[in-house]
Amino acid sequence: MAPAAAFDAISNSRRRRVVLSLSRSSGDVPVGDLAVEIAAIENELDPSKVGNNERASTYISLIQRHLDTLDGVSAVDYDDRSKTVTATDATEPLAEYIRRLQTACYKPDSEDAT
Repeated sequence: MAPAAAFDAISNSRRRRVVLSLSRSSGDVPVGDLAVEIAAIENELDPSKVGNNERASTYISLIQRHLDTLDGVSAVDYDDRSKTVTATDATEPLAEYIRRLQTACYKPDSEDAT
């Protein structure tokens, strides 16, 4: 994968969350499950508390925009017919890059006040 394609693929927070989630999964992951997980993170909720509106909004966004982008650069394998997503050989290296960036850029709240 070309660096520009990788940077574009992970330039969006939802796409980063998809990559991170798939890096921890084995096999096919239903888009509905990803939508609940991502909606829970974005709304700071327990996944069991995610409402239909939050799940539906995230699901539509994943289907209409983000999964095709990730699939187009082979960051994930998205099956539009079964609405499932699977990790590829590129998923874990991208996830590792995301984790390293998060660690390098992390600044505890107490440091913001100084």
